[in-house]
Amino acid sequence: MKKNTTLLIFILLYSFQLISQNQIFINVKNSDGNNLKNSIIHLTPAVNYSINVSNGLYQLSNIPNGNYKLSLTHLGFKDIHEAITINNKDLELSYILEDDLLNLETVIITGNFSPKSKLQSSTSVSTLHKNNLSKIAPRGTAQILQTVSGMFTDASAGEVFTRVYTRGVSASAEDDMGWYYISLQEDGLPISLIQHSYYAPDIFYRNDITTTKLEAIRGGKTSITSMNAPGGIFNFISNGKRNALGGEIQLQSGVQNNNNMLYRIDATIGSPLGNSWFFNAGGHYRHDDGARNTNFTFSKGGQLKFNLRKENDNGYFKFYGKFLNDKTNRYTGVAARNWNDPTPAFGQNFNSMALMMPEFKTKIPDGRNLTSSNTFNPAQGVHAKDYAFGLDLFQDLNNSWSIKNNIKFSAKIANWQTSISNAFVSLNNPLAYFITGAQFPVGEVVFRDTQSGSEIARIDNSGILSGESFLYLTDGRLPNDAIMGTSTWLKNNTADELIQQLTLSKQLKSHNLDFGLASGFSKTSVFTQGSFGFVTYDTNPKMLFVTLENPDQPVVTLSDENGISNYGGLFFGNSRANITQLAAFANDSWDLTNKLNLDFGLRFESITHKGSNDRYEPFSQEGGLDENPLTDYDNGILTPSGEIDEFNSTYNYISYSAGINYKSSNHTALFGRYSKGNKAPELNYYFNNFSNVPINEKGEIQKIHQIEIGLKSSLKHISVAGTLFYSQLENIGSSNFEFDNANNSIFYTPIQFNSSETFGLEWESVYAPINNLRFIFNGTLQNPKTKSWTLYEASGTADAADDSITDYSGNTLPFNPKLMFNMTTEYNLKAFSSFMTWHFMGKREANVANAFQLPAYSIFDLGLEYKITKNMTASLLITNLFNSEGLANFYGINSFGASANGTTKSYIEENPDASFIVVPVLPWGSILKLSYTF
Repeated sequence: MKKNTTLLIFILLYSFQLISQNQIFINVKNSDGNNLKNSIIHLTPAVNYSINVSNGLYQLSNIPNGNYKLSLTHLGFKDIHEAITINNKDLELSYILEDDLLNLETVIITGNFSPKSKLQSSTSVSTLHKNNLSKIAPRGTAQILQTVSGMFTDASAGEVFTRVYTRGVSASAEDDMGWYYISLQEDGLPISLIQHSYYAPDIFYRNDITTTKLEAIRGGKTSITSMNAPGGIFNFISNGKRNALGGEIQLQSGVQNNNNMLYRIDATIGSPLGNSWFFNAGGHYRHDDGARNTNFTFSKGGQLKFNLRKENDNGYFKFYGKFLNDKTNRYTGVAARNWNDPTPAFGQNFNSMALMMPEFKTKIPDGRNLTSSNTFNPAQGVHAKDYAFGLDLFQDLNNSWSIKNNIKFSAKIANWQTSISNAFVSLNNPLAYFITGAQFPVGEVVFRDTQSGSEIARIDNSGILSGESFLYLTDGRLPNDAIMGTSTWLKNNTADELIQQLTLSKQLKSHNLDFGLASGFSKTSVFTQGSFGFVTYDTNPKMLFVTLENPDQPVVTLSDENGISNYGGLFFGNSRANITQLAAFANDSWDLTNKLNLDFGLRFESITHKGSNDRYEPFSQEGGLDENPLTDYDNGILTPSGEIDEFNSTYNYISYSAGINYKSSNHTALFGRYSKGNKAPELNYYFNNFSNVPINEKGEIQKIHQIEIGLKSSLKHISVAGTLFYSQLENIGSSNFEFDNANNSIFYTPIQFNSSETFGLEWESVYAPINNLRFIFNGTLQNPKTKSWTLYEASGTADAADDSITDYSGNTLPFNPKLMFNMTTEYNLKAFSSFMTWHFMGKREANVANAFQLPAYSIFDLGLEYKITKNMTASLLITNLFNSEGLANFYGINSFGASANGTTKSYIEENPDASFIVVPVLPWGSILKLSYTF
């Protein structure tokens, strides 16, 4: 009897439970009435339920009776949060999602210890999703970032050798180290720990179809969430898991400027592998003749990326990797005249000209070991290799604890073979002959084409030392009566790096606590060697074989058969270093109310640089390396002297940041933040500033103070995000690269420590008056100033007797425009979509002396896209539609070894017709793209 009663009770309870299992049917559409797939639905409190999705209709089954909060999110649309009650009855719900025009509801993982939506975050953040990235021409990382508000980007040199900075925090972001304050990241970790001349993170990053999203954080909280990069974080996030087999293939072909071709293929594929395993892989290969005219392929190569993900009930772990093998070059400047309205000089062209050494192959003796040599071909540019592997893990633990750890090992090689400088050197300038390293190359000098061997010009320079002009001895002439002041630039960099970040999080009732450790270890080396190159100063530069052929005397060769002279005599650097970066951080995100959030974080960082530089001296042997007194080109090679200058410096600092966010409504929030950050010196401090001298002191830590107040709001037809900011940078060490004409040596001037400040407003906005039309407007208005600034004037010699210091305090910071913006119009109609973007760059001071201004310029980009079938899309991208001739950079007067800061107002007044070096923006280019998704 008892058994029967128990069985009956069990059956009744089970039947009641079955009866109380309900279903929810949810139909999700956009404002056009189209069903939306890929929505994310959550019920709180969490219950075990199954979900079935069919073309925008979501069926949630096995829902017990109770009260729930339903949350529905979809990328590009505003979230839905609604209280529902289930009581023995199925629910049918229907939602029309409003456009989230600025993606303010998108969850951000960069710059936040715990993921937050852009609206909830008290930081200034921008996002570019895959559809945004696909509308940008593949001309490098800086080209992508120019579409982000608050950013100054200089992509005039090409894919690498670029400059990127925010909010006037720019002083040490030089041409050859343009990411000084910025952390360029891939999947949450820095691409590289180190920077120095010609070694920056953009060398090792190529955007392609494997990237699904860019998160860009400017200033503020980056002081406590990144490694030694208080200016900003730009994190490119790779494709994640796919719930079904699928992928995409893109074929691209383009024409740039003077019929220079581009060919490229991108592909990606992903799939579940069963038992909660997911796989994704992809990459690209390209062949690019370049945006300017060269006689060699400007870029070629590609990469392969992959990730393998395993999920469990408490989280996931992901194994990922990248293989990059890529060659690209960088453009140097061209000559201009007219300081008030620069125009091309010497027959050059701002759109098509690339004043660089032509392609040739040679071997130059290695100053470190004179029995060996280095292959040199200026067509190679920088050959970048990066082999990286990482493991990313996240797990929920007991008692509301969670752990996340991301660790990556990479082996990097960057081998530069290119030319440096392209200055005008008159045949009346003794430098044209004495830079060869020869003792007295005066008399009858003959210039021959290295390719044909034919004589181009024969001159007599015997009067130049007494101020007389050279004389042509035959009808042959050198273009512009000059040669190019240029050098071979061989630079071999290696780095093995291990980077890791561990975060422990604890959720309390109103607090979200995060604690963590970050570490980075790098073993790096760099070798630099420079030799003079005899090149015509012409729109089509040619290498010159040069000899001294005085009557009744043996012929003396001033260059080898390839036109290279003064083997290894212009530059020598051989350095190595071990870098250790350790950090501990803590952050509390405190919900004071359901609308008001306060967060405060601290970061202690310790950076140790331990390494050494080789001292050097000219190789002393009668007749030079080959012991032949008639070959002057090998007489001055620089070799190690045997002395080594060591350094071992540790930089300890604490950074902190506090922010407050007030969510006044579901779609509007105000925030404010104060941050105090630090920037330890990079390796260039030791490698550049202590050439052949003892390293007698460590560098100064730059201090950065930032205040920002912002508004984010998403209404029905318009979304706006604006931030008022103030940034102050202190202890800026600045030094100029100089050339001593007296002894043909290159040196850096003594370091001056300066400060700057910038007030400004950055904004993003989208206006959508109708469903098919959008107007996008973002930009920056700022006032960048030198707070206190001095410049060391070396007067053209390494001798300090005639040196002076000039005060430029209160001047406008160079290269920081007071106004820059992007304005885009997008129009979509069924299978057709289009956009046009206006990029405006305001006038910029070209140096700290404010002696010369780079004019404002505008660039227009156009995009057209047509969806041929459900799976196939064709698109056309045109960048710089009207071939604008904007000037992005300034290198100083047109003289070998000159620098931008050497040009003063008095010099311009005294030399109104002088030529100078500028770097124009990249010219027109078009790309036709065919995409197939499956």
